[in-house]
Amino acid sequence: MLKRCALLFCISISLAQAQNSALNFLEIEQDSIKKSFFLKQLGNGYLPTKYFDFDLRYLIKFNQYEGIRTGLGGITNKNFSKNFRINGYTVYGFRDDAYKYSVGGSFRLSKKRNTWLSLSYTDDLQETGSSKFLTDTRFFQLFEPRLLNIDLFHRHITQTVGVKHKLHPKLTTAAEISVSNVDPTYSYIFNLGNDTFREFEISKGTFSMQWSPFSQFKLVDNQYETIKDGYPKFTLQYTKSVKDVFNGDFNFNKIDFKGIHRHLHKNENVSELTVVAGIARGDTPLTHLYHAYPNNITKETILQRFSVAGITSFETMYFNEFFSDKFTTLQFKHFLKPFDISERYKPQMVLISRFAIGDMNSPERHQNVTFNSLKKGYTESGFELNKLLFGFGLSFTYRYGAYHLPNFEDNIAFKFTFNLTL
Repeated sequence: MLKRCALLFCISISLAQAQNSALNFLEIEQDSIKKSFFLKQLGNGYLPTKYFDFDLRYLIKFNQYEGIRTGLGGITNKNFSKNFRINGYTVYGFRDDAYKYSVGGSFRLSKKRNTWLSLSYTDDLQETGSSKFLTDTRFFQLFEPRLLNIDLFHRHITQTVGVKHKLHPKLTTAAEISVSNVDPTYSYIFNLGNDTFREFEISKGTFSMQWSPFSQFKLVDNQYETIKDGYPKFTLQYTKSVKDVFNGDFNFNKIDFKGIHRHLHKNENVSELTVVAGIARGDTPLTHLYHAYPNNITKETILQRFSVAGITSFETMYFNEFFSDKFTTLQFKHFLKPFDISERYKPQMVLISRFAIGDMNSPERHQNVTFNSLKKGYTESGFELNKLLFGFGLSFTYRYGAYHLPNFEDNIAFKFTFNLTL
């Protein structure tokens, strides 16, 4: 009897210890999941709270027009609602002494196809000649290198209605209708012969689709999730601006294309090729045309131009040097296997070559601005040595070919790089 009681006691102790171990394991696993989620959100540029995620993109920025730009923004999360989101931000520029803001909301129409209907009202600045694809995923940088030196902005007050829909697991689509009042912050006049415009209205519709034929997906909780990013990926976008609809001033059409391919070599090197192209036809103001993502400031010496290199920008091309109504850029990057110096210190060399070509019909329409054509083809090559210290590295790029400048130093861009992975 005594032996049986001792045995039962030992079994009870063992079960209690096993239960405690299981609970401790579950607590550790839950803490690990929470930590992983927090770091993922932080890497995407969000500081998560219970019902609202603060958007870190609006905390502090700097550019040549606004000077320091600071504010707050964010979006409601799943704890607030799984089928409805409210988003917005407000910022203040110290140099232009002006507030900018945006407010919007989204409604989920289909969970499986991740379909959302959105509305927004925005009063803010946009870089002249810049364009974006509606289907691009969110991309966050701790700071944006190109933004530091941009000085050519236009202010816009835009009302937008849009919808995003996953037509197929490998095909994402987005459509948008918007009405904008555009006011360039610089002395610009768009001359159409009998009519000249200092500020103007743009009424346009945009349709975009992104095709990822080699990505892999699975259905999780009645929603498609990406389990493997495959390459190449292709994005096509069409924009139509209509005159006399919602007071629109111009008729024009734009077609934009982007293709990205990455190849992993057996020696763990990675090659990446990015092609971006666009064409605009009709009465298109400079604000809605194209630059080639320049990232070089107009200073006399190399050290005066020393700044931070971008990820897809032309480092030796000066800001506002070129504008086009049709253009193509090719960028090739070859990432060498990181140098295995220690477990935590692994700098990496990247070989880079970029090419741009473009042209513009009727450049005389765009008055009070001076720019060149890209019709001869622009080339630059160089390298980056990344993650040398606290995420910082160095970049060296050289400009050559048809647009090589007479002064040797003016063809060189020597800059910092910044790569930080959470």
